[in-house]
Amino acid sequence: MSNYSKQTNWAQFIPLVTVFFFWGFVAASNDILIPVFQKAFNLSQTESMLVQICFYVAYTVGSLIYMIISKSLKQDLINKIGYKNGLIVGLLISAMGTLLFYPAANMHSFPLMISGLFIVGLGFSLQQIVANPLAIEVGPTETGSQRLTMAGGINNLGTTIGPLIVAFAIFGSASAGNTEASIESVKIPYLILGAAFVLVALMLKFSSLPAVTPTNTENTDDSTPGEHRKSAFQYPQLVMGMIAIFVYVGVEVSTASNLPAYMEKNLGFETKDVAPYISLYWASLMIGRWTGAVEAFDVNAGFKKILRFLAPYLAFGVFLLVNAIAKHDLSPFYVYGFIIIAMIICDILSKGNPARMLLIFSLAGITALLIGMFTTGMVSVYAFTSVGLFCSTLWPCIFALAINGLGKHTNQGSGLLIMMIMGGGIVSIIQGYIADITNIHFSYIVGVICFAYLAFYAIRVSGILKAQGIDLDKVSKGNGH
Repeated sequence: MSNYSKQTNWAQFIPLVTVFFFWGFVAASNDILIPVFQKAFNLSQTESMLVQICFYVAYTVGSLIYMIISKSLKQDLINKIGYKNGLIVGLLISAMGTLLFYPAANMHSFPLMISGLFIVGLGFSLQQIVANPLAIEVGPTETGSQRLTMAGGINNLGTTIGPLIVAFAIFGSASAGNTEASIESVKIPYLILGAAFVLVALMLKFSSLPAVTPTNTENTDDSTPGEHRKSAFQYPQLVMGMIAIFVYVGVEVSTASNLPAYMEKNLGFETKDVAPYISLYWASLMIGRWTGAVEAFDVNAGFKKILRFLAPYLAFGVFLLVNAIAKHDLSPFYVYGFIIIAMIICDILSKGNPARMLLIFSLAGITALLIGMFTTGMVSVYAFTSVGLFCSTLWPCIFALAINGLGKHTNQGSGLLIMMIMGGGIVSIIQGYIADITNIHFSYIVGVICFAYLAFYAIRVSGILKAQGIDLDKVSKGNGH
């Protein structure tokens, strides 16, 4: 893919990254909807996880629809309609999904509610396929990773403030004292979100984003080792990487999705008081990604060391600021500043090698979950929340390792990896089922198993890529989903 600009076009980039914000906003807001729906519709923990399974399986269904349409057209759909139109269509599909929240709330219909989320997810799947490569295309290739890192930061801003805004819409301010979850109060924020989808679609329509997709004509011969393979499925790093993406998104989402029920049933929290902790979990991904993004900047080694400690606390400061604005008590969160040090140490030990980072962060994730499972009270809450720190850089590590060496099959491999985002819903419902037949505390064993596979993949893929003559220290990491 050749870039049409030698300089980053910020007029194009800024409206583009708005969709990254939406992905994070909605994904994290689902964690607030789960306990609200659970009470309003009298759902079990397993049934409440249908919120996640409908939303995340929509990514797989959307990707399959995209592949079927492309096959019927005998050309890639995005190559036919262009980047800009692809994003606009994706946004309008998501907007249609939000419209269902109005009749669903009036009819008190849980199936209609999750159908709306499913349609929102369908739109997001098309946006995902388009937005990541387009973020690279709006400027020179050599700074593409920096733009993707920045877009990931915007995504995590959405995950940080999404739960707070939705909780405010449902319960009012933290000082209001309202503890009743009104299902009718859900429809207004999602109608506003739908209007925002349409507004950004209009902004993109009149923006200077390229209407035609540049075609990647490079590396189409068979000179690269392995290029003779007929399918991306013939690359073991990809097949194992698909499972890795599945379990990674699964542990990331299920940890947060089951946290509200744990805090309410085991620790006696009110539903409205859980939102800041869900916000902290998703802010933890922002903290970790801002730390990992330091590698993307061309600065001297001394200043980079300073940034490694400065960046995570700047991100933590954003979390404290938005919660201060929401009038939440900040005193329970200051201790988290010490937990962040563990993530910084893991980042330093990884030395920028994606396989080593995947192994170290997966082992740290296992440790955090086991601490949470074998403790109680706020210690367990902070342990479960810190899983976000150790999930933060795993997506780009897995993605980079899985598609490395695929050559002309890279686009096919990328699409297959995006399909596996469905793990967010399926692993969540598995953990919900385990919680129903045992207890929520023990159910986090599901996350331990997920991290154990990721550690195994980190070790196994190192051998696979080395056998193919690939230097792991030169494998660059991409952006979080």
